[in-house]
Amino acid sequence: MTVIDGWLIDDKDAPRKQRHTARRVWQRLVAEHGATVAEVTVSRFVARRRVELGLEQREVSIPQTHLAGAEAEVDFSEFYATIAGAVIKLWMFVMRLSHSGRAFHVAFATQAQEAFLEGHVLAFEHFGGVPGRVRYDNLKPAVIRVLKGRDRTESERFTALRSHYGFDSFFCRPGIEGAHEKGGVEGEIGRFRRRHLVPVPKVDSLAALNELLATGDLVDDERVITGRPITIGAAFTVEALSLMPLPGDGFDPAAGRTGGQPGQGVGAAVLLLRPSPLRRTTTTGAARSSLRRDLRRTNPGRPS
Repeated sequence: MTVIDGWLIDDKDAPRKQRHTARRVWQRLVAEHGATVAEVTVSRFVARRRVELGLEQREVSIPQTHLAGAEAEVDFSEFYATIAGAVIKLWMFVMRLSHSGRAFHVAFATQAQEAFLEGHVLAFEHFGGVPGRVRYDNLKPAVIRVLKGRDRTESERFTALRSHYGFDSFFCRPGIEGAHEKGGVEGEIGRFRRRHLVPVPKVDSLAALNELLATGDLVDDERVITGRPITIGAAFTVEALSLMPLPGDGFDPAAGRTGGQPGQGVGAAVLLLRPSPLRRTTTTGAARSSLRRDLRRTNPGRPS
């Protein structure tokens, strides 16, 4: 089909991780063109056309099983979106509950420490509770120094976050030895990006972009993970009973930061893009100007 060839060819100019998979091609054919063709038929056609067009694709999925409420995984991933006509590089914070597979996604203009901390705050609020342990690779906002084995020197603010919410941290081994130790969230990032960020989103504002991510989270509650008997939403209903309760007081991700220190979000202006209880102020003209400056600093060379 000409339309499929067009999508695959256009992918040459799209970010590598935001290109069409066979499933996404089938989903768009059904949603946008009213197609009634079977997914397997589209998958076979796309595989053949990729060879004929000289395109390549590789996907990896690593299933995991965990006790309810016992563990979650966290990671950051970059992606692109067109916001008010400008192509912007952004960062998506993702927390995935390992038992139910339910995940939370929120976009920031940086992956600095303040965004890292605020991502946790928003994820715990989204889930209505806290898992007992969270897995990480060696993200700089959490780790100051990698020691022997799994020992780490954690940053002061990350330690404060863990103490406030009462969860334990688990750090993957560096390099190839730890490549598959948090495959759940890494697989989720790729799946969510292909399902909800292909084609590259075009929105009028940063808030609209995070509304798109929030809608994706809601849609995914109806998804059934391969090999499981119930939806993610149904599995989470059970898991929610095993999460630790939220503390009575809040945690301020910006508290304790000092100007000019790298990795703390200063100057880069940690830009929360999803509406939340933490950010209820109206955006003024001065704030919008600051926002544009921050985006230019975060995305040098990108059109403004």
